[in-house]
Amino acid sequence: MEENIYRKDFPFFSDNKYIYLDNAATTQRPKVVLDAICDFYKKSNANPLRGLYDLGIEATNRYEQARERVAEFINASDSSEIVFTRNTSESINLVAYSYGLSNLKEGDEVVISVMEHHSNILPWQFVCNNTKAKLIYLEPDKNGVISRKEYESKIGKKTKIVSIGHVSNVLGVTNPVKEIASYAHKFGAVVVVDAAQSAPHKKIDVRDLDADFLAFSGHKLMAPMGIGVLYGKKSLLEHMPPFLRGGEMIEYVTRDSATFAEVPHKFEAGTVNAEGAVGLAKAIDYLESVGFDTIENIENELTAYLMDGIKDLKYINTYGSINPSEHSGIVTFTIEGVHPHDIASILNEDNICIRAGHHCAQPLMQFLKVGSTARASIYFYNTKKEIEKLIYSLANVRKVMGYGD
Repeated sequence: MEENIYRKDFPFFSDNKYIYLDNAATTQRPKVVLDAICDFYKKSNANPLRGLYDLGIEATNRYEQARERVAEFINASDSSEIVFTRNTSESINLVAYSYGLSNLKEGDEVVISVMEHHSNILPWQFVCNNTKAKLIYLEPDKNGVISRKEYESKIGKKTKIVSIGHVSNVLGVTNPVKEIASYAHKFGAVVVVDAAQSAPHKKIDVRDLDADFLAFSGHKLMAPMGIGVLYGKKSLLEHMPPFLRGGEMIEYVTRDSATFAEVPHKFEAGTVNAEGAVGLAKAIDYLESVGFDTIENIENELTAYLMDGIKDLKYINTYGSINPSEHSGIVTFTIEGVHPHDIASILNEDNICIRAGHHCAQPLMQFLKVGSTARASIYFYNTKKEIEKLIYSLANVRKVMGYGD
């Protein structure tokens, strides 16, 4: 692989000792995103949607332009279908509380998978407990694949909501969300897609997927922390009650009642994260300038290099498919006799950053029959040299722990 030409765009790598391989948790930010955030505060800092003076109007325009950019990014029909939130967790909670609590009743079923991040489990547990609906889990095969037989056996006439992760944050597998959505819609179910792990790596088209709702976080695709997106079909959003109540999400308030603003503003109570939205729009610009084909090619090549480099190392077990192109840059593993937290600590001594633990996916850990795992997650700005250093360090982990091999 030739020298990575994109690293120069990221100030983090200019004077930093770390090998950063925790990109499934959060990504580094290119200079253009950092500059866009600073530029907003230098030139456009006012409270959007509030002031009628020129600066307030400019701040509003930049915020709404960011909404339009996100709509274009995921091919939404209209920018009013884009709700800004803090992150994927808040987006899914919004759907669960606002749509779920309003539409589910005893005897209904909500279908999710055992691979879901806790953000796509806990809200549905809460809603089902409060409506007496039943929570149903899809289970994958040994490669992490949810088969057609599996989802057709568990989605049926009682199914009202299907909420599924597009890409697993542990196994890296891409779930067949388009096919699942098509099947679920035959029964009138609403489909929610958690795209937190897919949006940074592959092109998302909500109309092609026919997702009713789709959520992702800016910080996983090089935007600031604290900005998230919920896409929802306008026909659904218009009939949902607000998730939060307060400033700016109303048209008129009396002592006893309120009339709420039109979508998407009725879901964005209080002062909005304008700089986050502006930063997200610029991150999308940068992401598309690199191109998803380029991103996937780099990630697949580095993932293959890593998986090939550790396959003959004793005591290392990997999870998911044996095909590197089916990992979305995620390689999850254990080393026999060494706790994942110790693996991460030993690698940290070599300035290598990976994630260790249950990855907010404890039901999947239980399904895999492991307490926790280590996870290296690659992005397009990583290099072959970094992967070589990771492989070398992994080969020495058991020796550091006092084993003789």
